[in-house]
Amino acid sequence: MQVNLMDFWPRIWEATYQTLLMVGISLAAATLIGLPLGIILVVTRQGGLLENKTLFRAFSSVVNFFRSIPFIILLVAILPFTRLIVGSSIGTAAAVVPLVIFSAPYIARLVESSLLEVKPGVIEAAEAMGATPWQIIRRVYIPEALSSIVLNLTIATIGLVGASAMAGFVGGGGLGDLAISYGYQRFETDIMIATVLLLVLIVQITQTIGNFTSKKIRRQ
Repeated sequence: MQVNLMDFWPRIWEATYQTLLMVGISLAAATLIGLPLGIILVVTRQGGLLENKTLFRAFSSVVNFFRSIPFIILLVAILPFTRLIVGSSIGTAAAVVPLVIFSAPYIARLVESSLLEVKPGVIEAAEAMGATPWQIIRRVYIPEALSSIVLNLTIATIGLVGASAMAGFVGGGGLGDLAISYGYQRFETDIMIATVLLLVLIVQITQTIGNFTSKKIRRQ
């Protein structure tokens, strides 16, 4: 039975809200994990403020392990864990768990990359003035790298939008679920086009906001 696109818009808006909710919660949780993890990778590496090769290798190995797993495989592999955490393996809440596990290591690497862009001379000057490692992290590393961090978080957000669409394969809700359930399985081309255009719009708005924010920080 052919679905009337005009009558279907309330369902599309609901799916859009689910996608934004998934991405927003996942980004916040993943950033809370990935930001300190990225800082640890920088300060414990060779020549870092708190050089510790054993700790660096341990954290780096964990990050590399999770980053090497494709999201669709991770999504299925941790279904029992997801069910344990949220009580279900389907739905928007269930999709957040694998999204966080998938994106947190990625954000950690992005934060690490941003912090490594800070000029060594700035760090050395802070050390010469007697600043503690924590003071250098809080008042030098993060402020100096903030513009780059914002851009990298924008990249991570866009990656989460794509991953949230893949969550539709296991009934994760959102635009991806809608595109698969109706656009693909029921051959509703109009719905498929509408969901794709909405995903493109979300990505474009996200990138524009990220670029604007990063530029504003850089000028301060």
